[in-house]
Amino acid sequence: MHEEDLRVPVALPAGEFPVSAAFARPDDAWALVAVAHGAGAGMRHPFLSGFVGALFTEGVATLRFTFPYLEAGRRMPGPAAHAIATWSAVEAEATRQAPDLAFWAAGKSYGGRMASMAAAESAISPAGLAYLGYPLHPPGSPEKARTAHLPDVRQPQLFIEGSNDPFIDPHDQFERAVASCQDAETVWIDGGGHSFEIKGRKRPADEVGAGIAPVLVAWMRRRGQRPAA
Repeated sequence: MHEEDLRVPVALPAGEFPVSAAFARPDDAWALVAVAHGAGAGMRHPFLSGFVGALFTEGVATLRFTFPYLEAGRRMPGPAAHAIATWSAVEAEATRQAPDLAFWAAGKSYGGRMASMAAAESAISPAGLAYLGYPLHPPGSPEKARTAHLPDVRQPQLFIEGSNDPFIDPHDQFERAVASCQDAETVWIDGGGHSFEIKGRKRPADEVGAGIAPVLVAWMRRRGQRPAA
């Protein structure tokens, strides 16, 4: 898989700020998924590399990108408004790169939550959104649930969740959050943690990411998306 390195301009309050991105399109592409990284790892993390590589083999174009705080060399995420503006810029870039393909949004943990906030504010209008380990709340702090905006997302939402993920424990709270959405469903990875690691089963992160991709592809196909005429 060959990825083209890009710079995507993001409109921030202090001015335009370009972020790094990478675009890949297979010859038989029928959809495009933009992929956001988690809070503590960049777009080149092995998990995401395996994930986008597996999507590519399924005929899905990918556009992975970096949020401004990480581009600037900071470890802690910046304001949510900056991430939402980044998602908006990424959708615009995806349209420029592949105007014939349906645009989907996916993100690992923080990146997925920021996509959901962007969709709730109508800053992006994807065909659907997929969350790779949605961070419902900090581990051990269910009272700090990040759910208020989820019912405002109009697009279909897919929560891909490890059954042992501390970010969604207790499960009944998570299930109520999913039920509050307009159109959402969950696919459980039995025994999986927040990054879908399974206790007692050592696997490279890229292999784990590649194993998650078919779950998303099956959902996208089931939702009826096809190549543009």
